[in-house]
Amino acid sequence: MESIEDLIKLLTLETLDSCLYRGESFMTPWGRVFGGQVLGQAMHAAYQTVPEDRLAHSMHAYFVLGGDCNFPIIYHVDTIRDGGSYTTRRVTARQKGKTIFVMAVSFQKKEKGFDHQIEAPKVAPPEELLTDVEQLKFLETIDPLLYRRMKGIHPRAIEFRPVEKPDPLNPNPAPPFRNIWLRAKEKLETSIPLQHQLLAYASDYNLLLTAVNPHQAKTKRGNLFLASLDHAMWFHRDFNMSDWLLYALDSPSASNGRGFSRGNFFDRQGKLVASVVQEGVIREGK
Repeated sequence: MESIEDLIKLLTLETLDSCLYRGESFMTPWGRVFGGQVLGQAMHAAYQTVPEDRLAHSMHAYFVLGGDCNFPIIYHVDTIRDGGSYTTRRVTARQKGKTIFVMAVSFQKKEKGFDHQIEAPKVAPPEELLTDVEQLKFLETIDPLLYRRMKGIHPRAIEFRPVEKPDPLNPNPAPPFRNIWLRAKEKLETSIPLQHQLLAYASDYNLLLTAVNPHQAKTKRGNLFLASLDHAMWFHRDFNMSDWLLYALDSPSASNGRGFSRGNFFDRQGKLVASVVQEGVIREGK
């Protein structure tokens, strides 16, 4: 995906019938459907079934089976509840006759209430940092294959600027923390629902890798199998993907072949706009 328009097109589903939608997939370097794509597409499907005054405030999802990039994904939305303030939807994604993903989304009318938040981490601003691809440029002559593989992981539609510079040639153990600035590469003036879909897509990047940080010396990146198991997200305040967002990540635990990670999104003013948690499979290859 070369542009944000390509990404929006990917997340925008074809309507087949009432509460029934179809989406195509981006061909990933690792061959399976990217979890963030399914999250964003499922959010799009759910948003098609709610009134315009309802905005998503939370979603909880399970990745049941790995998706095949070569086949379309069918999304079905169950209209669970339409209340006075809150609306609930359940989205099921199916491929080749099997359920690969389920998600519950809760929507809410905007209302006034108490307001507080934690502080954003004090890190270098994005203007002082190189993009993830620029930080890995030195690999192009040393290990071209690794460079191409790592360059192909992130979509060109979104710009990522890691605070902690990666060094895949010397993967020393590190604390389970990451900080990454990200934004859409082109200016984007659009609706809050589409902003939610784009952030849901981007939120699946770097979560499980944060859980690998303390174990980097034990295994090679190409020898790891990573797969999302579940993913939850809360939207706290409005934001714009055209402006820089700081994705502050940590991993409290890894055990039993699983890693658990959390993330908070802050805007440039330090406002907490969204939070994420995820657990996934982390296995060494044979």
